Amino acid sequence: MNRWISGAALLVLTAAPAAAQQTPADVISFLVTNQSVQTRDFEKDQAAAAATRDTITRALLVNLAAVPIATSSSGFVYRLDPELGTVTRVSNSFGTLFVERAMTSGRGRTSFGASATTTGYDRLDGLNLRDGSLVTTANQFRDEPAPFDTESLTLKIRTSTLTFFGAYGVTDRLEIGGAVPLVQLNIDGSRLDVYRGESVLQASGTASASGVADAAVRAKYRIFSTRTAGFAAATELRLPTGDEQALLGAGRAAIRIMAIGSVENPRVGVHGNFAIVRGGVSDEYDTSGAVTVAATPRLTIAGELLLRRLTDVREVVAVSAVHPTIGGVDTLRLLPGSAIPTLSNAVTGIKWNAAGSMVITGEVRWRLGNAGLTAPFTPTISVDYLF
Repeated sequence: MNRWISGAALLVLTAAPAAAQQTPADVISFLVTNQSVQTRDFEKDQAAAAATRDTITRALLVNLAAVPIATSSSGFVYRLDPELGTVTRVSNSFGTLFVERAMTSGRGRTSFGASATTTGYDRLDGLNLRDGSLVTTANQFRDEPAPFDTESLTLKIRTSTLTFFGAYGVTDRLEIGGAVPLVQLNIDGSRLDVYRGESVLQASGTASASGVADAAVRAKYRIFSTRTAGFAAATELRLPTGDEQALLGAGRAAIRIMAIGSVENPRVGVHGNFAIVRGGVSDEYDTSGAVTVAATPRLTIAGELLLRRLTDVREVVAVSAVHPTIGGVDTLRLLPGSAIPTLSNAVTGIKWNAAGSMVITGEVRWRLGNAGLTAPFTPTISVDYLF
């Protein structure tokens, strides 16, 4: 044990400062690599560390490079009334938050805006990242209830995002737009060894990155509509503009094809989306729904449910293997499992017509399930203007 403690002290003095200069992916890899638990299988340790690093970075990229962007349409929707020959506002509602509605802003209408959000992630597939309970490697006697030697990870991940977006009504049916997110990512972590109740700090590392994440170009076409219902199709192309090494981008383009249905009267609207995504961080299937209520002519309340099933991302689990040299001992390592995660969030918010055609949105995205890298809640405030 003394030899392990001496080695740990050396790592703290020599390795931690070097890790602080590396990219976010490098720091995560460094912190999940076993250095003190005597597994006698370096290759498995390295493979497990690489797999855990990839799982964490992919989960982070899902939130940075492939996170859903706020609805493309402005809060105001206008359309030419053929009977009156004038352009009139279609709905008293200022629309949805992330879920798309079938309506478009109208021919010649241009909207632009910006949104700001900050997120502090605290769980990975339900495992706490902040309290030191996330064990990455451990040795355990089969006749004992708990491991006698563990390495655990503490990881603080915070992102702040400023997104600029805009849209233009080419016709009453066709709307095009785009969004450019700017991201600040901060990672701060440490690795702790606990042997028979005695704790030793193995290493620590910090990293940060900032810049443009993956930008989006999108279009929506209203296929048909009545006074109370509508159906539209939309597409979104995510461009690989973010730095993949800094975990700001997926490294390859992604395309989303979406079907949109809406039923809406002057006060209440119900909206549903189904989308297929190919490329980017992972292929996925998305389902979402929203209810909007025009509480007053200047205030809309919205609630949404967002579901994303990722086909190329796996949940992280502890896998046991027989220790090669110590009888009666199993070694546990974190590895990707076989389950395909479904990310689930609820969103609540309000849209307020502050002045003229300016709409201010305040919303909170809430964690529902444990899959993926998650935060208990994520607040966002945005402003958009139509002219």
